[in-house]
Amino acid sequence: MERGKDLAEGSSSTAAAATPSRYESQKRRDWNTFGQFLRNQQPAVSLPHCNSNHVLDFLRYLDQFGKTKVHLQGCIFYGQPEPPAPCTCPLRQAWGSLDALIGRLRAAYEENGGSPEMNPFASGAIRIYLREVKECQAKARGIPYKKKKKSAAAGPPKNIGDHQSNSSSMLFS
Repeated sequence: MERGKDLAEGSSSTAAAATPSRYESQKRRDWNTFGQFLRNQQPAVSLPHCNSNHVLDFLRYLDQFGKTKVHLQGCIFYGQPEPPAPCTCPLRQAWGSLDALIGRLRAAYEENGGSPEMNPFASGAIRIYLREVKECQAKARGIPYKKKKKSAAAGPPKNIGDHQSNSSSMLFS
């Protein structure tokens, strides 16, 4: 009877271990998509020769599949969070989606044998690009983007919930 119980428990834990989490599945999908992007370059780029410029090209390539309307400066709706009518401004990838994507690819790179010191997803150029996308999209939607000043006299945050909600923007600082 004990043997049957062990087998049943073993099979359920094996099934749980065999099913990757949503994050792990997305990370694998993103990694495979990036690898395909590199193979489609002319000439093809191998992973050891990949650098931050290839990552930036990949992020720009993904914009064509975006679903976020980003108003251009000449658009009459530029700076309006909820425009009253449609316009011809492009759809782009949302900043939050790109930020999460880079986080997953950064982890996948190291999990697949890449050196943390050579990780192209962790480069300063990528952080700058993401910051520029964030600021551009915030301005296009009329949402002021203000960098929080660090002050020694300020002390701890008064509302812990506010501090936690801003922690995701500090991933690549």
